Parts: sequence; structure tokens; C-alpha cells
Amino acid sequence: MDEHPVDGSPSPAPAVTAVPEIRVEKAAPASRKRQGSLMWLAVLIAGILLVLAVLVAVYVLTDTDTRGVTVIRIEGSLATSDISDGNIAGSEAIGSQLREAADDPLVEAIVLRVNSPGGTPSSAQEIIRDLEYAKSKKPVVVSMGDIATSAAYYISAHADRIYANPDTFTAGVGVIWEFSDVSSWMENEGYNLSVYKSGSKKDMGSTARSLTEEEQAYAKKVVEDSFETFISDVTTQRAINRADIEDGRVIRGAEAVRMNIVDELGNLNDAIEGAKRLAASRR
Repeated sequence: MDEHPVDGSPSPAPAVTAVPEIRVEKAAPASRKRQGSLMWLAVLIAGILLVLAVLVAVYVLTDTDTRGVTVIRIEGSLATSDISDGNIAGSEAIGSQLREAADDPLVEAIVLRVNSPGGTPSSAQEIIRDLEYAKSKKPVVVSMGDIATSAAYYISAHADRIYANPDTFTAGVGVIWEFSDVSSWMENEGYNLSVYKSGSKKDMGSTARSLTEEEQAYAKKVVEDSFETFISDVTTQRAINRADIEDGRVIRGAEAVRMNIVDELGNLNDAIEGAKRLAASRR
């Protein structure tokens, strides 16, 4: 039973003791501080890179000596190969270099350093296709070394400009197909050879016999057709008097300038400077 005061008044409410509020201030996590520092560092680096990019762009646009020139070497005998080692100048290897330089935005001109006695017509034709691709995008200049004759000149004629030394051997425009015959020696030595062939010309060029008259006529036609393609292309590319080169002789660089076989006397450095000027003129 509840107890009430005698006078009937309500009981007083119990006293409430106030509890003081305690505030705890938390420190910022260390990771947040590191993130802020890294962000400011990234902004600083980005700003520096932007300034450098602007300075480089201004320098490139105002200084013509900074234009990139790639030198591609054609050295040795020309052949359809993916090897280019100084002895063999492979059309696949050289063609790949030409296309790579043509597609490189940092390259504004190409110099072909040619030091070759020539080689097969087909290897020259393969390189010419890639040279024409490169030439459609940027200047291609030839710098001749000791020798640039026959198929090597075939390629050179397609360049925008040709430099040679006074005693560079060049031109030598022509096609040759040689046959050896040791049948007399074989007969004297008692050496016999039996041949079974599907066609009359299948063993044409065998050293065991001489050519028949029919084979001689065929070989002559092949050479003449190939030569016509060669010389017609060269005289189309350059204003050369056909009579000056159709005998196939080698011509010195000093004389070649007068005959328009080459454009200018000069070394590799001269060709590089000439390539830079051509690139500047196309801007």
C-alpha cells in the first residue's frame, strides 16, 4: 500500500543531478593528410609538365634546326630479303624502315644513305614502292657514298633530291644476265651428265651446256624488257637524256650533276641540311 502525507499533498519529485557533457576532439586520420599532400604534389608536377610542353612546342615551332631527319642506310647488294647487314641490302628490312619513318610524327624528312653497286630489279622495285609511300608524307633525299649504280640508282631516281660526291660512281643503268658454259672442260675430263626435263628450257642456264639459239633469243628478250622498264622509269622520274645513260656505263658524280643524274654535290651532312630545307618549304 502506498503511503501518502497526512495533508494529502503530492510527494515532491526526486532531485536530478546534472551530468557534465564531455567532448572528445578526434584527430584527423594520418591517411587523409597523406592524400592531401599527394594531391598537391600531383598538381605541382602537372603544372611543371605543362610549362615544359609549352616551352618545347614554342622551341620546335620557332627553331628550324630541331626538325627530325632519319637516316636509312642502303649498303651492299640489293636483294629481296628481310636482312640488311652491310653486305646485303634487304628490300623488306629497308622498306619497313621507310614506312616506320614515314608514319613517325617526329620525323619530318628522310635521308637514304646509298652505298650499293645494285642488285636484282625486283628488290629495287619493292623498295621503290615503300619509298613512294614515304615520299607522299614527307621529303625523301638520297646521299650517295662510294657507289650507287644500277638498281641502287633505280631507287635513287625516285627521291626528291640526290646528293653525290665528285667521285661517287653512279648511273650504270642496265640489266645483265650471265651464263657460264663448262661443257668443253667436262668433255675433256670425261664427265658425263644426264638430264631429264619437262620443258625444252627447264635447264636453261646449266653450266653443262651452251644456250641454244632459241634460248639466246629468249634471254635477250627478257633482258631488253627489264631494261626498258628500268630506263623508262628513270627518265620519267628525272629529266635525263636517254642517250646519255642507255649504254650502261658508270658515271662520276661531278659529271652526273651536269647530266641531271644527280642534283647537287655534297656529303651526308649536306643531304641532311637539304632535307631540312625541303621539310621547311612544305610547312
